[in-house]
Amino acid sequence: MPHVRLKPTFTLDQARLDELKKVLPEAFADGRINWETLRAALGQQLEEEGENAEHFGLNWPGKRKARQIAFTPSTGTLVPAKGEGVNEDENKNIFIEGENLEVLKLLQKSYAGKIRVIYLDPPYNTGDDLIYNDNFADPLKDYLRYSGQLV
Repeated sequence: MPHVRLKPTFTLDQARLDELKKVLPEAFADGRINWETLRAALGQQLEEEGENAEHFGLNWPGKRKARQIAFTPSTGTLVPAKGEGVNEDENKNIFIEGENLEVLKLLQKSYAGKIRVIYLDPPYNTGDDLIYNDNFADPLKDYLRYSGQLV
């Protein structure tokens, strides 16, 4: 199976802007996106917008913020801890200890297409505290509103 490099679908970096300019040059005016022209060019391909739009997928409060955090560039660096591994000279495996999301972001560029398996070990049942809120009990009224059962 070929390795495919995934890019976040909602991040518009310069390379993606350049691709869009090649495909839809009419959607740009003075080097910036003209949203009205782009909407007109996309026509029927646009998804519904607004409060009444229905989309299939997983939704939860804070999803937009979670995406922003996930695609914020990491400021860390992976540093090998020599002497911590087993048969380090012959072994092709790497043990990385760190915050899961930050480590994955660091691996994304340098090791894309080179990693066959990643095992993430959350701190469940280890006695360690979770960094994130693990209490997701919502009041019934909030649940009914989020699930569309209460307007």
